[in-house]
Amino acid sequence: MNKFKYFFILLIASTALVSCNKNDDNDDITVEPLRDYGTQYKTDNDNIEDYLKTYSITVINSPGNQEDQDVTITKITDPANQPSIMSYLNSPTFPKLLTRNVNLYGVDYKMYYLVLREGTGTSPMNTDGVLAAYKGEYLTRVEATTTEPVVPAHLTTTLFEEIKFPQADKNLVDLYRAVVGWAEIFPQFKTGTSTAQTDGTIKHENFGAGVMFIPSGLGYYTGYNSIPAYRPLIFSFKLYDVQRLDHDGDQILDINEDLNSDGYIYDYRSTTLYPNPPVNPDDTDKDGIPDFIDIDDDGDGYATRLEITKPAGEVGGNFGPSSYYPFEAFTVLDDPSTPYINEALNSEDKGIPAFLRTVLVPDPTDPTGVKKITVNEYDYTTAGRLKIHLDKDHNTTKVTTVTAKR
Repeated sequence: MNKFKYFFILLIASTALVSCNKNDDNDDITVEPLRDYGTQYKTDNDNIEDYLKTYSITVINSPGNQEDQDVTITKITDPANQPSIMSYLNSPTFPKLLTRNVNLYGVDYKMYYLVLREGTGTSPMNTDGVLAAYKGEYLTRVEATTTEPVVPAHLTTTLFEEIKFPQADKNLVDLYRAVVGWAEIFPQFKTGTSTAQTDGTIKHENFGAGVMFIPSGLGYYTGYNSIPAYRPLIFSFKLYDVQRLDHDGDQILDINEDLNSDGYIYDYRSTTLYPNPPVNPDDTDKDGIPDFIDIDDDGDGYATRLEITKPAGEVGGNFGPSSYYPFEAFTVLDDPSTPYINEALNSEDKGIPAFLRTVLVPDPTDPTGVKKITVNEYDYTTAGRLKIHLDKDHNTTKVTTVTAKR
């Protein structure tokens, strides 16, 4: 599948579709305005549901073999022996047809996806990399003809890409840069197990496998390469592997910047994609930039990557310069060429501490020692605090004056 960031698709979508009609003396250019997303979704959904009701699926169950979970979709000719794909809707057993709601362009899309097997391993985030075998087709409604030969209206699919033996070095798909339909459905599946064989091949077992049916608004809306505009997409797939990604390069994986741990993180800044954006639960400083693409998650002026603690075994020793907190002076020498900077001093104030607890301590302004103050106590020393930049309270101390009882 050709991968690129979805907002680039949107850029393409902002241009009109152009067709040329040859006249005797010149070319007339007819411009077709971009179709309304809501209206097109209704057409796509009608076609997808018609397809699900009139086509049947056959699945090869051959554990350990390359053809395991291969699918064949055929038009129903014998309803008694060919259950429709739609008949598996919310089935208690596999295969089961499920739906996922996705709001984009102000449209509430309903995506159908067929679960052949969930998988037993790891689920990807919607911004992770996935290694998957897949077959992609686009769906077309052929209108009826009244002239000979008479053809009734019907649905047909056209193959545009197939990857049977994906390779990690060239077929890894970044879901953040794939069509939205992929990013929404793959997190519902898991990987399986992979074992290297003596002949150099990889044996995949127990992987998640399914079929997704993508409305054009969540796919290639105005077309791409051989895919015409406004075509729903159908992908059968097998999820072999997941690679955790770090899109802002802050050395914190996207999965660790999913604050509500729901497996999905979004960038709601485009008013075209999200006319009525929700509050982003994955944006620590609420600046509109989600943490997974924000180089300063807490908005304190220091890059997040400089606020990660270094490994426990590398604190207080001669391990050379480090980007990680605490910032230690390894040379123990002050550079005379920078008189206003003492390089021999630690810069521990740059780090964000982990909040521990609220404690009562004597008020230093009270000579009797009776009055107490409430202090939030922080931890600056525990190593391995991967997500200290996500602490909700970034003040150094909060003080509340109380009077202790005698």
